Amino acid sequence: MIIYPAIDLIDGAVVRLHKGDFDRLTAYSNNPVCMAQSYADAGAKWLHLVDLDGAKNPKNRQISLIGQIIDNTGLNVQVGGGIRSFDDVTTLIAAGASRVVIGSLAVRDIETTKRIFDAFGPERICLAADVIWHNDGFHIAVSGWQEASSLGLFSFIETYLDNGLRHTLCTDIDRDGTLAGCNRDLYEMVKQAFPNLRLQASGGVSVLDDLVGLPTDGVIIGKALYEGRFTVKEALEAVIC
Repeated sequence: MIIYPAIDLIDGAVVRLHKGDFDRLTAYSNNPVCMAQSYADAGAKWLHLVDLDGAKNPKNRQISLIGQIIDNTGLNVQVGGGIRSFDDVTTLIAAGASRVVIGSLAVRDIETTKRIFDAFGPERICLAADVIWHNDGFHIAVSGWQEASSLGLFSFIETYLDNGLRHTLCTDIDRDGTLAGCNRDLYEMVKQAFPNLRLQASGGVSVLDDLVGLPTDGVIIGKALYEGRFTVKEALEAVIC
């Protein structure tokens, strides 16, 4: 189990959104490099970094800051936020990102996304499956997480299996930023359907017990760390036991 401490960035500050809503934002730190270093010092090997400025407008992507975090901490950094093109992926890989997270692009432009998989390889790309429960099933969210598309979760994943899809991040939007606990049933369902997928849980982690026995290969933790509910060191110990 890989622990992915999360840092969400807006204008150089570490923030957290409630269910992806920019109007429900809490700021936690003005020094993301220092925060990332503290995670590395605690034993983390990976960092999940979301550039929310880039998500709103790729022209505002915080490439310099992302590069500073990577260069100063030695962490493997998984970066997402507004990846809209092949060039966006190229730029982030050049900045030192170990893996790039692709979400909306993979929904609206399958051809380009498949070309990205073929060019960079499955270890460099993580598919973001952000889901909402709708009509008795989980569907991929669109319009800034505000509505469900007609695309089902399983169909979305299956689209990229032939391109070597290996890493998938699955966020239950109804739980993101809520500290309501992980949706274990969702992750068990995905792992049963796709046992070879390296699945990352995202959304709702509140206490250490949320990590114990979690049926995924990784877990992203943001707000619980920001608010001191437990430490990275304690999280790493919890998943080893």
